[in-house]
Amino acid sequence: MDRLDIALLEHMQQDSQVPLTSLSEKVGLSPSACHRRIKALEKDGAIKRYVAELDNRKIGLQLDVFIEIRLTAQTEISFSAFESAVHQIDEILECHLMSGEADYRLRVAARDVADYDDIHRNCLARLPGVAAMHSAFAIRAIKKWSGYPVERLLG
Repeated sequence: MDRLDIALLEHMQQDSQVPLTSLSEKVGLSPSACHRRIKALEKDGAIKRYVAELDNRKIGLQLDVFIEIRLTAQTEISFSAFESAVHQIDEILECHLMSGEADYRLRVAARDVADYDDIHRNCLARLPGVAAMHSAFAIRAIKKWSGYPVERLLG
């Protein structure tokens, strides 16, 4: 990956729908060379997919909840069963295997506290092998994730 690939990734993280001609001008390539590089980045897996970023409040999901999960056992079978179940629950936006006291940290979006109560009772409480679950409600997002700092790859 060179300077031009990194520049392409940086611009595409900010706006993946920027017209090819504009993108090629921004990075100093011809449109055909820019297109070839993008296709190569897609083929190599550096670009996995294109998605629309939604405004959670505009679609009615007012509450972000972070849940720390501790399992009853730290075995391959326990981890596999838990992770498989997490993949079946659309309400779980993210799941990360963690170091430290919690085995996993989940992120869930809900309409309100009553909606989260429903998600907690009918989804999270049914996850296999859970010994303890601690929820924390986000009061306000200070900085949301908007892409990887790919320019750091240059240094």
